[in-house]
Amino acid sequence: MDEQVDRAIAEALRRRGINLTTTPEAGLLGAVDEEQLAFAISQQRVIFTRDDDFLAFHQRGVEHYGLVYCHQNSRSIGEIVRGLILIWEVLEPSDMQNHIEFI
Repeated sequence: MDEQVDRAIAEALRRRGINLTTTPEAGLLGAVDEEQLAFAISQQRVIFTRDDDFLAFHQRGVEHYGLVYCHQNSRSIGEIVRGLILIWEVLEPSDMQNHIEFI
């Protein structure tokens, strides 16, 4: 989860047993997007973001382990949590490789 994501989202997902890492936990606060992406790739993790720059990486063909994108202020915390849980329940990690899901 990138640094723009509300901490309540991470807490709700963890209560449901979903393994995740946040930007602060990874020591990446203030890191440029390329560093965030490199970390996610090194950990083989999907990135949940509200940052349009990650969409541009995908457009340019940059390899990644998946992106979940939600436009700023377009969904409530509950809607985001439900969307992320659904993605986690339905898609396999291999389904997410170089793929974007929108919430």
